[in-house]
Amino acid sequence: MTYAPPRAAVLAGIGSWLPPDVLTNAQLEAELDTSDEWIRTRTGIASRHRVMPGTSTSELAVEAGRRALKSSQSDAVDAVVLATSTPDELCPATAPDVASRLGLGQVAAFDVSAVCAGFVYGLGTAAGLIAAGIAERVLLIGAEAFTSLVDPGDRTTAAIFGDGAGAVVLRAGDVDEPGAIRSLVLGSDGRGNHLLHVPAGGARQREQTETASRFLQLQGREIFRHAVRHMGASCREATARAGWELSDVDRLVAHQANARITKSLGDALGVPPGKRASNIERVGNTAAASVPVLLDEDNSSGALTEGQRVLITAFGGGLAWGAATLVWPVLHSVA
Repeated sequence: MTYAPPRAAVLAGIGSWLPPDVLTNAQLEAELDTSDEWIRTRTGIASRHRVMPGTSTSELAVEAGRRALKSSQSDAVDAVVLATSTPDELCPATAPDVASRLGLGQVAAFDVSAVCAGFVYGLGTAAGLIAAGIAERVLLIGAEAFTSLVDPGDRTTAAIFGDGAGAVVLRAGDVDEPGAIRSLVLGSDGRGNHLLHVPAGGARQREQTETASRFLQLQGREIFRHAVRHMGASCREATARAGWELSDVDRLVAHQANARITKSLGDALGVPPGKRASNIERVGNTAAASVPVLLDEDNSSGALTEGQRVLITAFGGGLAWGAATLVWPVLHSVA
């Protein structure tokens, strides 16, 4: 009997899209009781992109998906996985509409909701579809109109979050080839779901009340502590499963939640500052879009090059977290 190794999910295309409207710290100073210095010191953010009224998550997802498909040099996939916490509607899922508008036909399409960890959870989902033989090629998109969940009068959350979308195409391949997902770790702890949540609007509390807001509620200090601990643990496990040492990592691509979180994580893992990817100063926290947008920007700029060992990690509400490893392939950049 001949042994057939498991099918791996291999990165074959990448793209991203940020809405053109930019909200700077100077603009927030005029609107809120805050300052550029206060925001930069606590978050590392100077500006963020935001959707204009009438622009939906699906529009961001379609543009990023179109670019990823073009990068992959093929417009055919068997499934679309959309990681988002800001679907166009509570029901149905947004992914089928995105697939239709991309002209992909009647492919499988569904949403994955894990807030800022959504893209890593989507990687696991796409890899599972490929490993099971359900799909040969999967379009995975992380897209968020996250400012729609933010109270514009709350200086803490209004300063942090932005909107955008990033996408990758994954194809079936061998685990030893460049671009293959070498290892993937996922975790959650529902005991901390209250640390980052939107109380109203779901089945538990449909209408907004004095005690249940339709805006995001965030306990930043506790999120900071959990994020560094759980991303650190998942990074160590993912590198060990890949057969790497942390010193082998050429590029740490962490969810852009807060510059201090990224610094604390990098320090804890012993990854030098020069190997830590970052765009939070210009983009802010774009939730599930954060990692793929950062990957696309690094690929386009040349900060990510063929053969580099890449460690991806994210943490979000739920609580949910994860990490993945791959060796970076040659990918076509699409402007």
